[in-house]
Amino acid sequence: MIHKSGFVNIIGLPNVGKSTLMNSLVGKNISIITNKPQTTRHRILGIVDKTNFQIIFSDTPGLIIKPAYPMQKIMMKYVEKSLDGSDIILFITEIGKLNVFNKYSFFLNYMKKNKNFIVLINKMDRLGKEYDESLLYKTIDYWNDIFPKSEILPISALKNINIDLLMNKISGLLDEHPPFYPKGWLSNRSERFFVNEIIREKIFSIYKKEIPYSVEIITDDFKENHICICIYSSIYVERISQKFILIGSKGRYIKKLINLSKKGIEFFFHKKVILKLNVKVCKNWRSDYQKLKNFGY
Repeated sequence: MIHKSGFVNIIGLPNVGKSTLMNSLVGKNISIITNKPQTTRHRILGIVDKTNFQIIFSDTPGLIIKPAYPMQKIMMKYVEKSLDGSDIILFITEIGKLNVFNKYSFFLNYMKKNKNFIVLINKMDRLGKEYDESLLYKTIDYWNDIFPKSEILPISALKNINIDLLMNKISGLLDEHPPFYPKGWLSNRSERFFVNEIIREKIFSIYKKEIPYSVEIITDDFKENHICICIYSSIYVERISQKFILIGSKGRYIKKLINLSKKGIEFFFHKKVILKLNVKVCKNWRSDYQKLKNFGY
């Protein structure tokens, strides 16, 4: 039996639905989703295994024109690396995203070199509500002018519109190759990584302004038995004032964070969770390359 495999990298502008698409394609929430830009920091692999093919999807941070500090520069290195190592590129945008080529010309010109390239126009579920069909056609024409040789497919990552069609197109473009990863793997990331991401997702939902962007999570201990998973994680912030905000008066916010995070982790692992969180200060970690390296960037 012929077996096909390939790396499919999801690239796109900030906050257009890359992580939602990733989760929809893989069939499990392995990328965190918020309504704020720059939620995704790492390159995350999600693996789809079938009898005759294996697709390794890669979710990447949203494109940043001018990275403001070292962490953002590293995030853009992840994007560049994923462009080099891809068999198929999915470039995701959304209805009404026009006149952006000049801002992102470096990345978009780089993408043109890939022979297997699909432009996805997301948020089809909003047609007739926020957008009319004329804007969709205008968006299609805009991207067709930029990538005349590439296929353009309107989708809804949230409502799974045309996702099956997209999967068929991807599997048809794969080359014959044995599996790159053992059959049955969901991702190349560890359990601790997903714990960190779930906690960070809940921080985005609870806290405002700079707090979600100033935190990094490290899971120090992850022990699983037949009854439950015991987890001890540290939340690092850049300033002492951020630590007080994160904890809240009489521990109000940190208790809420623990409860929400527990529910998310239990849903992911399908098991009871005991979670402890400790808030620590690591000054200016986003601007320090050594500290970023220690945090796994």
